[in-house]
Amino acid sequence: MANPWLLRSLYSTTKRSIYSSSTSRLFQHPLKTSLLQRIPNYSRQFSASAAASPASTVDAHINVINPNNIRNVAVIAHVDHGKTTLMDRLLRQCGADIPHERALDNISLERERGITISSKVTSISWKGNELNMVDTPGHADFGGEVERVVGMVEGAILVVDAGEGPLAQTKFVLAKALKYGLRPLLLLNKVDRPSVTEERCDEVESLVFDLFANLGATDEQLDFPVLYASAKHGWASSTFTKEPAADSKNMSQLLDAVVKHVLAPKANLDTPFQMLVSMMEKDDYLGRILTGRVTSGVLHVGDRVHGLRTTDSGVEKFEEGKVTKLMKKKGTAMVLVDGAGAGDIVSMTGLATPSIGHTVANVEVMTALPTVELDPPTISMTFGVNDSPLAGRDGTHLTGGKIGDRLMAEAETNLAINVLPALGESYEVQGRGELQLGILIENMRREGFELSVSPPKVMYKTENGQRLEPLEEVTIEINEEHVGLVMEALSHRRAEVLDMGPVPGHVGRTRMSLTCPSRGLVGYRSVFSSDTRGTGFMHRAFLAYEKYRGALGNVRKGVLVSMGYGPVTAHALMSLEARGTLFVNPGMDAYDGMIVGEHSRDTDLDVNPVRAKELNNIRSAGKDENVKLSPPRLMTLEEAIGYVAADELIEVTPKAIRLRKRYLDVNKRKIMRNRTKEF
Repeated sequence: MANPWLLRSLYSTTKRSIYSSSTSRLFQHPLKTSLLQRIPNYSRQFSASAAASPASTVDAHINVINPNNIRNVAVIAHVDHGKTTLMDRLLRQCGADIPHERALDNISLERERGITISSKVTSISWKGNELNMVDTPGHADFGGEVERVVGMVEGAILVVDAGEGPLAQTKFVLAKALKYGLRPLLLLNKVDRPSVTEERCDEVESLVFDLFANLGATDEQLDFPVLYASAKHGWASSTFTKEPAADSKNMSQLLDAVVKHVLAPKANLDTPFQMLVSMMEKDDYLGRILTGRVTSGVLHVGDRVHGLRTTDSGVEKFEEGKVTKLMKKKGTAMVLVDGAGAGDIVSMTGLATPSIGHTVANVEVMTALPTVELDPPTISMTFGVNDSPLAGRDGTHLTGGKIGDRLMAEAETNLAINVLPALGESYEVQGRGELQLGILIENMRREGFELSVSPPKVMYKTENGQRLEPLEEVTIEINEEHVGLVMEALSHRRAEVLDMGPVPGHVGRTRMSLTCPSRGLVGYRSVFSSDTRGTGFMHRAFLAYEKYRGALGNVRKGVLVSMGYGPVTAHALMSLEARGTLFVNPGMDAYDGMIVGEHSRDTDLDVNPVRAKELNNIRSAGKDENVKLSPPRLMTLEEAIGYVAADELIEVTPKAIRLRKRYLDVNKRKIMRNRTKEF
């Protein structure tokens, strides 16, 4: 009889060999191996779970970056000073795959217009450190994007064009950075230009130092390092040079300066998790993607969290859920991560209600983090249903309810925009400038919306019985022969000149610094481009609320208003050309109350652009000659926003932008005009 112990030994050995061979076949199968390789971090998770013993405890800090190795940095600058190009070179320096230039500008409108509209967060690795970089817009209308991300970072790279020096938006973004205690690094960009010399760089450095001092910088902030760069050619240097050595033609000195001078985040991994939401995106599959900097603690996939917000009655808990995914932007790609610790910037999903400014925390935490204070909006526009005779031909979203839902969704992701219900099916949208609201209108028309938009209105304040209006700081650079024309136009818009002088390194160019009411600058950009023949530069930024400067001068002539319905004819336009500038082509549809041109005088004129040529049975020479018309002035959306008067509207559809009177009937317009005169 066989030994029972020997039988049990043979049985267990055979079982183990069968299991190991089947397991090896499973993982060696090419199809299954390829599927397993698609699972993010599969090999690391499998080995970690295999090594763990049942009695071991899970370390809460596993897969979390040490806060001492994190640097959170924002790139801030005036418009067109090279922020996004600099980000491309930094990503490429750290090995990221850049599919095209301006890789972070992933919105179609950003690539079309060559501007940054929304802030972007990405991370790069450099010499064992994790650098979380935030690219910010440079235009004044998108200043809210800068304000809500400065709380996420400890340092900033202030990019200044070495030829132009600090301009209006440089002052705005620097003031926000200094307010939150950031320690900026000064990067003088475009030093490879022929007009930039070492003396010019010293002069710009002095101007920036004075700007720091005037904005109330501390001694630590005034002790900023200065670097010289050409982002276009992909190099930065700690000393002035036009052409660095071949082994120094890279961004390593800038990255080393960031690691050395930017402080690591003050973070504690052992306290409960808290994060302030600074960015929010919506995904059809994942839901809300909430992005922010982890203030304290550690977050892992599967943790229970809830949303908190501050109300008048205190802190309110409004949703509880489980973290379904944790993501982090690496270069230009979004990758999944297992966990995130204090000081890191991360994106999470799992909650459906929180938005920008809310706190996400562990379920035992009932303390909300302080939110970012934004500057108030300065202008407002009314969005309503398109009620023209041509409504419904082009768009798919026509009702007031759909327009309201779209505007409310925009207000959730963009804190610089406020949406308030108005009369009827209309909404008052408040923002920083006509460009910001114009981007919103353009996005809506591309999504299939039809709507009517009122002209921008300035938001006034009243303090101590005195009427205050928003003023803007304007910097203009033009040729000397255009100075008189520009000064005359701005005088009608209540502008006051602060400083005027030649542009260093540019013979025949003049730079002016002015203050002007926001209402005076509405629609002036297109006039400025026309007056300077496209050779001038104008930059503006919100300054302060000051005393009302009085009514504007005559800044626009009257318009030609259609009093017929149907297609526009060349025969009618031939006789209207002498009356002013036309806005329509033959064949375009017109209706009663539609604006078809600008009158040569200051009054409005009712015309019939649909009048057809009368036919008769008498044949005569010269009756059938070809009609030759001058090209019409076809307005863009931004030009239309700046052109319309208080009694006019903009009809916006996916295929057309038309100007019209608020009241289409000519008799109703006369009644309302007389009523306005009485008051």
